[in-house]
Amino acid sequence: MTGWIIAAVVVAVVAALLYWLLVITEGTYLGPRVVTLLYDWTAPRYDRIKELQFIYEMERLGLPLAEALRDRPSPRVLDVATGTGRLPLALLRAGDSDSRVVGIDRSAPMLAQARDATAEYEGITLMQADAGALPFADDTFDAVTCLEALEFMWSPAHVLREMERVLKPGGVLLVSNRVGLDACFFPGRLCGRGRMERFLDQNGLAAVESERWQVHYDLIWARKALSDAPARPSDNERVPPTP
Repeated sequence: MTGWIIAAVVVAVVAALLYWLLVITEGTYLGPRVVTLLYDWTAPRYDRIKELQFIYEMERLGLPLAEALRDRPSPRVLDVATGTGRLPLALLRAGDSDSRVVGIDRSAPMLAQARDATAEYEGITLMQADAGALPFADDTFDAVTCLEALEFMWSPAHVLREMERVLKPGGVLLVSNRVGLDACFFPGRLCGRGRMERFLDQNGLAAVESERWQVHYDLIWARKALSDAPARPSDNERVPPTP
């Protein structure tokens, strides 16, 4: 009987560990390739799983971002980990026809879904790229966004520095941060209220503000400082692109 109890406990522990690794943290602690494979697999069902409400997305994401960019002619927007095109769609459905949006993602199937979803809109470019090594020059975009993705990346701090690098001075940064009890499941990340805000404030961002968004996420808005930002890590110190 004791042997069966031990075996049952071992099975339960292994099952709980796998659930944490593959479901709760979506492969984060197994490396970028596993995360990408999981998103490749769920791409056809992703929007149904998320149950996105397009009017809500437009009101909470598209309209505020369009307002933040209204003084910039033909603004360029980069959406990191664009997935099925959630942020580009929210912005364009808000009536912003002037913005030129670039969406990047590691998952080709997710990008295929995004191409189908955004086919009727102009001004959207979708490309497969690594958020840890953005293929753009410094000070390229008027806004850089990343929603519900940073906690699943190998080095969120490095990705945020890359996002800040390609953002123009005075440009808008919009990211989400995992909060509440869920934040406890992501050790070593910037999850939890106040942590990401402090990080951004210390790394060249100004006017950092957060707002409640979803049960498990806050939205964080910031602008790249117009004055010289704190020195970035040298090229030798930067994290290399994820495999």
